[in-house]
Amino acid sequence: MNLFLTLAFLFCIGSVLGWGLEVLFRRFFSAHHWVNPGFLVGPYLPLYGSSLCILYLLAMLEPLIPVENAWGRKLLLFVLMALAITLVEYIAGLIFIRGMKIKLWDYSERWGNIQGIICPLFSFFWAILSAIYYFLIHPHILSALHWLAENLAFSFCIGFFYGVFVLDLAYSTHFMVKIRAFAAESGIVVLLEEFREDVHEAFRNHRKKPRFFFSMHTGKPLREILEQYRSTHFTSENRSWKRILPQKKKK
Repeated sequence: MNLFLTLAFLFCIGSVLGWGLEVLFRRFFSAHHWVNPGFLVGPYLPLYGSSLCILYLLAMLEPLIPVENAWGRKLLLFVLMALAITLVEYIAGLIFIRGMKIKLWDYSERWGNIQGIICPLFSFFWAILSAIYYFLIHPHILSALHWLAENLAFSFCIGFFYGVFVLDLAYSTHFMVKIRAFAAESGIVVLLEEFREDVHEAFRNHRKKPRFFFSMHTGKPLREILEQYRSTHFTSENRSWKRILPQKKKK
């Protein structure tokens, strides 16, 4: 199987498994209720898919690492993997903050964080996940791919995933563009997790069961929901200065 198809498969698997990992993390460690993470509607996170592709490519470069000790070489490989994923995480977070005025996650309260986008703790978690991937997943990837490639259902599932993914990406991007327009007009950066929690609370206040998919759609006009979000989190008494956009000077 050529490299392109291998990476396409890994992106698919990584996006879905990473989504599941984030759902469990939010349920039991952060939000303490079921949350659909990320900005897409469906059960996938592109950051994890991209990260799995990076882990696969870096693992193939292990023989080129100039360290004689086998375990020392593996340890250095895990560090490189963690740094590479952290870099991807930083670039993705920065693109959304600068381009969409949306902050997908917030590490501002974590020690050693950089702009609230990355922090040492989660880089450490990336290193652990890299080691898990190296020992438990990477050795079996090629054999699994060859087995799946011999089944027609494999091609159908991959094609179905990317078809749904592209439609979801277009729909969610259109939704995010509306949020960006409001955020730019208001001079703020919308913290997506915070915004989602407000919507979740609104469902509970109206004695409705919060949605899992389409969790940010309440039936109300989006602008009305955003204005309520702004009034809640950006008042003079409760002002999130770190997420206020710098105002342009008038000439």
